[in-house]
Amino acid sequence: MKRLWNCRVIASLLAVLVVLCAMTGCAKKGFDDKKNISVVTREDGSGTKAAFMELLGLKGKKDVSGAIVATGTAAVLSEVKNNPLAIAFESLGYVTDDVKILKVDGVAASVDAIAAGTYKIARPLQIVYQTEKASDPLRTAFLQFLQSDAAQKTATDNGYVAGVSNPGTYTADKALSGKLMISGSTSLQPLMLKLAAQFEELQPNVTVTVTGGGSGQGYTNAKEGVSDFGMISEEFKAEKAPGCTNLTVARDGIALIVNKENPIDNIGMEALKNIYNCEAGSAAVRTWADAK
Repeated sequence: MKRLWNCRVIASLLAVLVVLCAMTGCAKKGFDDKKNISVVTREDGSGTKAAFMELLGLKGKKDVSGAIVATGTAAVLSEVKNNPLAIAFESLGYVTDDVKILKVDGVAASVDAIAAGTYKIARPLQIVYQTEKASDPLRTAFLQFLQSDAAQKTATDNGYVAGVSNPGTYTADKALSGKLMISGSTSLQPLMLKLAAQFEELQPNVTVTVTGGGSGQGYTNAKEGVSDFGMISEEFKAEKAPGCTNLTVARDGIALIVNKENPIDNIGMEALKNIYNCEAGSAAVRTWADAK
């Protein structure tokens, strides 16, 4: 009987302790918006970073002090998933359910909003190639294919906005043969792999190899003739590849992502700019409370 009484006393004390912990903060604390934002950015040479900074009016600016530099999409997503205070930017098509996408100025990042122009943080996904070699039969055929309704449907089916407003019909030439090398932007690479496979199916005697390396590599490889086509994920800069021409394959939104524990659902463009602006001074947004 005494043992039973002791058990009841212990159980009652434990219940009281649980209540006290909940009241005094022993339990898991909620999101603390007074802490500094963990600013995540991409490595230099990333087309996503170049496009993002330019769209914010921060072209050429250095990273903010203490920024976490993540190399590649997987690293960006992992950092945000595991860091409650993080904010990062990433290609909309690659964002997973492990993180939360913010609205920007009240507009959700979506294919429809990008196509309508209401979501402002969007960029073209393009290929770059030597103008003088564009008349080569194999290169000409591939360019025609990319501008076809079949290729543009592949782009839209995979969550991108069509890059060609009036696509044509591609007619395969069974006599066509050879190899194409495409390299550059890792943002365009997954879509280009699908397009390359589609082209190879139409042209069974053609082999298309697609590799990454970043937009900077895409410019260099196209300019130097290392690749037949270079991939970039920003507005074309002619000075980066003299003698080259560009073609927009698709358009893509850049999503602003945060940890799922973050209660914020929307961020203003001005606040966003002042998170990533190393020269914001007194206007700098350093905590999540400042970002509201």
